[in-house]
Amino acid sequence: MLPRVILHNGVSLDGRVDGYQGGIGQFYQVASAFQADAMLSGSDTLLVAYASASSPDEQAEESQVEPSAVPGADQAGNDSRALLVVPDSRGRIHNWPQIRREPYWRDVVVLCSEATPQDYVKGLWQMGVDTIIAGEDHVDLGAALEALNARHGIQTVQVDSGGTLNGVLLRAGLVDEISLLISPTLAGGMSPRSIYRAPDLASAEDIIRLRLFHLEQLEDGIVWLRYEVVR
Repeated sequence: MLPRVILHNGVSLDGRVDGYQGGIGQFYQVASAFQADAMLSGSDTLLVAYASASSPDEQAEESQVEPSAVPGADQAGNDSRALLVVPDSRGRIHNWPQIRREPYWRDVVVLCSEATPQDYVKGLWQMGVDTIIAGEDHVDLGAALEALNARHGIQTVQVDSGGTLNGVLLRAGLVDEISLLISPTLAGGMSPRSIYRAPDLASAEDIIRLRLFHLEQLEDGIVWLRYEVVR
């Protein structure tokens, strides 16, 4: 069974995902309304966010440290925070101990493919990082989402990423809802940093059609739009 997938992005009025004032606190406050079981983030997003990662030796030491009490968990071990799910077929992220300690999620799941270097996959297993192998040359996101549902009971996935991962999910027909916070700003520029990056369409028949079901003005003139993807 496929979970419900929600793309949640903040953009300027001209559709840029960077180079504008977006209100990060409000972005995540709105995202909490989805009550997602998992947050799907691209490997590029994680690499940028953790550009100052520790060295491999420091990571090895960190992986031996006993995990501390989980923030937000009760005495029975229940934890309502989402899982962080990251496709990393090329095995580029190496600071998982640091990422796992963040208070924003209860743990991480890494999505790999048959082409992912075996040493990388073994390293994930040795660190106790849950790993899903789906696809041959790259991660099969449809199969991976089904595995998340079967293994972890994931019902709702919020995508917190850039246009590349969004584009793959949209072209694969895996997205159910698009949520946009539109900032009353204009960023300009020439680089195509939008929420949807994919090869040009061969036909207008492949255009993804949406149905608006929520429109709300928030603080500071930000407008929240929610669209259902029309099948």
